[in-house]
Amino acid sequence: MIFPWQDRNRRFSPLKAATLAVMCVPGIWMIRDYVAEEFGFDPFGGLTYWSGYWATVVLLLSLAVTPAAILFRWRRVIIVRRMIGVTALVYTIAHILIYFALRRWNFDRIGVEMVTRLTLIVATLSTVGLVALGATSLDAAIRAMGAPRWQRLHDTVYVVTGLAIAHYLLARGLYPDEFLMTGLFFWLMSWRALNRRGLGTHAGALVALAVASCLFTAVLEVGWIWYFRGYKLAEIFNIYFTMALGIPPAWKVLALGLLAEAGAALTQMRGKGPVRTEAPVTARATFAGGAVEP
Repeated sequence: MIFPWQDRNRRFSPLKAATLAVMCVPGIWMIRDYVAEEFGFDPFGGLTYWSGYWATVVLLLSLAVTPAAILFRWRRVIIVRRMIGVTALVYTIAHILIYFALRRWNFDRIGVEMVTRLTLIVATLSTVGLVALGATSLDAAIRAMGAPRWQRLHDTVYVVTGLAIAHYLLARGLYPDEFLMTGLFFWLMSWRALNRRGLGTHAGALVALAVASCLFTAVLEVGWIWYFRGYKLAEIFNIYFTMALGIPPAWKVLALGLLAEAGAALTQMRGKGPVRTEAPVTARATFAGGAVEP
């Protein structure tokens, strides 16, 4: 048996131990606020939102492992990808159980909502996919299924993540973070397309990607608020460019994209040379440990 803080040789791994600690922080924070009654009279409403929020954040983090490994030549970070993916599954299951509690375990009502509300239909599909990925995350599953079949299954992690983002967008309420996460997902998927063409570490391509991701996020947010929330475009632009409600998600996406490019440039300037972008095709999935996905 290998503990989460051990490597494959059963040695203590500071990286895995630190990752495990970080993955536990959101759960500890939610439990602390629940005990302190910070979520108000009906805490399950707040817990439902935050458990879903952190499940989505961690899922995006799992997709960010490969860009980090290639852009910053931090190959060792691959060993924590499986842990991050499984953590996303844990928070997703917690999110579902908390939602059941919010509905007072009324499964008749829950069943009706799951087939009539688009956001819950999407969430159910995402959860089923995530459970399938988690259940087949062990090395034994690769041997049992065979690498090609296992790879095809784990390629669906991108669809699963997209469905999770869609669930967040379609949920009731309006939250800037839903547009931030959508913009970051756009960046992560677009980076993979660039990387397959050998441009994953190209400075110009990374800057263009940051700008494109910023524009995508801005157009999505403005259009979404205008079409689905009924705000006037003049009001939206006034808020967006005066930053009356804080830094808009699009500017955050732009900043993060430019930071990724700057980090990659600094890595190469330190004498490490260009980063190899080709990688074996046999371990691309979020939950897999070992190689880098292409």
